[in-house]
Amino acid sequence: MQSNKQNIPYSVLDLATVIEGKTPADSFKNSLDLAQHAEQLGYRRFWLAEHHNMVSVASSATAVLIGYIAAGTKTIRVGSGGIMLPNHAPLIVAEQFGTLESIYPGRIDLGLGRAPGTDQTTASAIRGANMNAAFNFPQDVQTLQTLFSAENKNGKVRAIPGEGLDIPIWILGSSPDSAMLAAVMGLPYAFASHFAPAYFMQAIRLYRQNFKPSKHLAQPYVMACVNVIAAGSDAEANKLATSVMQLFKGIVSGQRKLLQPPVDSMDNIWTVQEEAAARQMLTYSFIGSAEKIKTELQQFTESTGINEIMATTHVYEHSARINSYRIFSEVMKRVNAISQVS
Repeated sequence: MQSNKQNIPYSVLDLATVIEGKTPADSFKNSLDLAQHAEQLGYRRFWLAEHHNMVSVASSATAVLIGYIAAGTKTIRVGSGGIMLPNHAPLIVAEQFGTLESIYPGRIDLGLGRAPGTDQTTASAIRGANMNAAFNFPQDVQTLQTLFSAENKNGKVRAIPGEGLDIPIWILGSSPDSAMLAAVMGLPYAFASHFAPAYFMQAIRLYRQNFKPSKHLAQPYVMACVNVIAAGSDAEANKLATSVMQLFKGIVSGQRKLLQPPVDSMDNIWTVQEEAAARQMLTYSFIGSAEKIKTELQQFTESTGINEIMATTHVYEHSARINSYRIFSEVMKRVNAISQVS
């Protein structure tokens, strides 16, 4: 743990989740509306995640969606959480994000992940003969940095646009391997604790212990992504949370569905084994009223020393989702105020 007296920025992770009875087109409209509300509420970033072949996730064409969100907002940073780099040639990523940064200067983030963001069959369809691309991840990150650098103007391969632009690169991960890579490269590190909590504390400890300052970052910077479902009461939040519980039940059972409406009880929906697996994945979840979440967030931020927190909220009703993000922003402002005087 490290002491953290500074204000902790708060951000949004969105998957353009498709809910039962709606379409991806509806999801995109809701994502833009959420981003506009997040901007007004003081959120720093709005990130979108690359996933494929998942019925409830519509953010597969991540760079395209980032452009849509950036076009409909004014100040909030928009980026990827993340681009699964082994699915793409670094030059194509550099050109895409160079284009985004050229249109929306000073507002684009590039978070990079090593995982395929899908199942192995779909990964094979994406990568073709390049199925071992994940092993090249460190070199591909370095290639991206070279393509973005002004010094590459005499290179045989150049990213136009992209070259010479200041596009922050983040390393995303859910394991100690990604933590070590972020550390040795001196890059900010975002951990997927919202679904892969097991190595969170170990990974951020390794990252901080092995961090090497770079021209990009002088000190380690950790962002944790967590699940948040906030409502007017604990009971209301707990009911809203049954939608994400059904979502994770589908993940652990291999029977994915569109995001389902909330239910009064999960007892007849999941087995004991599915519940145990889903709840383990949802370890870092903040569900409840403002007071309950505030107490839990204070403990979480103090015990982890994180520099930034990113909330992802799977709620069936869009208005309830907006309300959850509103409550979370108010809670974070209170947590930051308390941290300044303690």
